[in-house]
Amino acid sequence: MPKAIWNGTVIAESKEYEVVEGNIYFPPSSVKMEFLRKSNTPYTCPWKGECQYFDVVVGKKVNKDAAWSYPNPKPAAKNIKGYVAFWNGVEVKE
Repeated sequence: MPKAIWNGTVIAESKEYEVVEGNIYFPPSSVKMEFLRKSNTPYTCPWKGECQYFDVVVGKKVNKDAAWSYPNPKPAAKNIKGYVAFWNGVEVKE
């Protein structure tokens, strides 16, 4: 079962997920949102749409823009609507 771990803390874990461009996207219900803080970093993917970045915060440590989601994706990416993916030092393992 895939898990996203940072700073010794499991941020997300789920048997169900989507893989897009090599990234595991976790369903919103499997993500511990108390460890995510919305970021103002802008990004728009040509085929997925407007992205929402999140800082991952565990204790006093902050991992800037280490998670992202597409709250209102374009039709081609509708399968990841609201799902969350991780990078930048967040370990995602199956």
